[in-house]
Amino acid sequence: MNYLLSKSKFKNLKNRKAIKVICTCAFAILSFTLNAQQQDSTKVNKIDEVLVSAIRVTSKTPVSFSNLSKKSIETRNLGQDIPIIMNFLPSVVTTSDAGNGVGYTGIRVRGSDATRVNVTINGIPYNDSESSGTYFVNMPDFASSLESIQLQRGVGTSTNGGSAFGASLNMLTDSYSKISSGEIANSFGSFSTRKHTVKFSSGLLNDHFELAGRVSNIASKGYIDRASSDLKSYFLQGTYVGNTTLIKALVFGGTEKTYQAYYGIDAETLKTNRTFNPIGIYTDSFGNTRYYDNETDNYQQDHYQLHWNEKISSTWTTNFALHYTKGKGYYENYKEDDFLQDYKIPNLVIGGVVIENSDLIRQKWLDNDFFGTTFSTNYKTKNIDFIFGGAINRYLGNHFGKVIWARFASTNEISDKYYDNDAKKDDANFFAKVNYQISDKLNFYGDLQYRNVNYKANSPETGVVNDTFRFLNPKAGFNYALNPKNNLYFSYAKAHREPNRSDYENGYPKPEKLDDYELGWRFVAPKTQISINGYLMNYKNQLVLTGAIDGVGSPIRANVGDSYRLGLEFDATFKASDKLYIKPNFTVSQNKNTNFVFERDGVLQNLGSTNIAFSPNFIAANQFVYVPNKNVQIALLSKYVGEQYMGNIDAKSSKLESYFTNDINLSYEIKPKSVFKSIVFSGIVTNVFDVLYVNNGYFFTYNDDFSVPGTSTTIEGAGFYPQAGIHFLLGVNLKF
Repeated sequence: MNYLLSKSKFKNLKNRKAIKVICTCAFAILSFTLNAQQQDSTKVNKIDEVLVSAIRVTSKTPVSFSNLSKKSIETRNLGQDIPIIMNFLPSVVTTSDAGNGVGYTGIRVRGSDATRVNVTINGIPYNDSESSGTYFVNMPDFASSLESIQLQRGVGTSTNGGSAFGASLNMLTDSYSKISSGEIANSFGSFSTRKHTVKFSSGLLNDHFELAGRVSNIASKGYIDRASSDLKSYFLQGTYVGNTTLIKALVFGGTEKTYQAYYGIDAETLKTNRTFNPIGIYTDSFGNTRYYDNETDNYQQDHYQLHWNEKISSTWTTNFALHYTKGKGYYENYKEDDFLQDYKIPNLVIGGVVIENSDLIRQKWLDNDFFGTTFSTNYKTKNIDFIFGGAINRYLGNHFGKVIWARFASTNEISDKYYDNDAKKDDANFFAKVNYQISDKLNFYGDLQYRNVNYKANSPETGVVNDTFRFLNPKAGFNYALNPKNNLYFSYAKAHREPNRSDYENGYPKPEKLDDYELGWRFVAPKTQISINGYLMNYKNQLVLTGAIDGVGSPIRANVGDSYRLGLEFDATFKASDKLYIKPNFTVSQNKNTNFVFERDGVLQNLGSTNIAFSPNFIAANQFVYVPNKNVQIALLSKYVGEQYMGNIDAKSSKLESYFTNDINLSYEIKPKSVFKSIVFSGIVTNVFDVLYVNNGYFFTYNDDFSVPGTSTTIEGAGFYPQAGIHFLLGVNLKF
């Protein structure tokens, strides 16, 4: 959650009416559908086809992708966040502020950060509309309510929300269950980490209705000092299943309180005190060094979704959804010796002395609403699979700050709000795509999307913003089946993406453009599956990470003109025997800015070709999975990430060294004859060889114009986020 960037409330009657309209439409649709069922023998589409068929891809689509099934998610779901669970997918690098995968976590794909990964839940956009960020900490233990995950690398297929510039990630929540069930899961581990989950399903009542839900609590002290997390979440869904109709109403959300750890540490501290956390440090009135005990991030986010899926005939299906997301929270921190007038607090006079500065405690609030609709219709025959769809969404954001205490000010002198800014973003997109089987061996894929985006904001940081963007994003490709085992594919995709709020705060940003070329080979046999994909992603005005962070730890980006990412991805599964599976993957790439210009020591320099920040040239992972019998699974999970730069000028001080880590994941299932259907004992030992490594950080430069009059010297600085050594989680899951 970026506290300079997002989250707002309704402030007038017009906005409240918009929500009422959505709710009224939702109940009208539900009532109409339940009273107008067509009873025939046609089965309802499977849930994964119905909710996400418009944005997911299959092996016939010329796109590089990976799927994670529910079973794959469950084996690692012991309290760590979704990005950490996805750590072993191709081209993926994950990060954790607290160092142990709980709390604030992040994901990068092909070197692109989370602001450039389009994320959807059941086809509904999840990225924050203003910041483009994805804050999984706002949905703790959401993995426990997922049916599957698909990660598409590159531009991928048309989806809802912002364009994918590195990848698109779509998550499908739990399907309905025909029989009643319950589940109690608990896990405990290092750094006082614990997770408690309770799930239930009524099963299909009267063969039509199901009610299911989950509540969860996750807590951890974190590896980094005071990087604690207190996370709570819930998930509730009601499902109606008819012969031709599927209706799902979902309510889910969470609250999080995390002690912040985004300052990182410098190189010297990294050598002597890896867990040190400078956030919250201050000197009290007696000269003692102390840490503010509530330097925390506090946020609540609630989601409401209604999906209506209808099978009109054997060839036509439709999907219509309404959604609303409410978010509200604040970041609180202690500020030493700040100017009172910066917070609209008048200077004080004490004993004839003018007091202009004071220690104080401030809160930066976000209050936002995001609502709209998504829709699609699908025509499918033996040779044609055509989809038309789109989305119309609105975001309303309110950003304001409050001072709740100041050492040299009374309550009456503290202003109500020292800043109060609003923002609005409207986003509409429409797409049409087709898979056409030209012959038994040749398949054509075509995809055309139109997006219209209007963003309005007005604050001292952004200035007055009223920008409209109109993007046309075409995609096309071919898939050729050499034989039943071998497929070749090629695709081209163009994508455009608008700047986010922080980009406006840091200058006059330009929208980005991307041309993505993908060429691949897929081999599928009973004991071997191999996928090799080559890509070239040419960018114009790419908004790359500069390496620096803003005042609340959010990455700063800047346009860099021309740049590219060129790489080769390998992903395979080998069945070595009936009991042993080997799943390697690796990515070799070049990620370059061309003709990069940088001001050093007061002089503009053309550095030529430089490495794009946070883009390692080599990433690899492997899984040895041993299944001695159907109830036991043992896996050795390995991850290697090559060296990378945190900035774009190839500075030695900005380099993150390569690292290689290994995890052991175990699962043992017992099926009792009574009471419980299943008891699953599971565990994961992370970083078993106790490697001391860093997977994230920040890098900044500034010009020192004062040390020597008439000269300018460029100063470089860096911070690092250390990760935990060997640590573990153990859990037991009772299913009944």
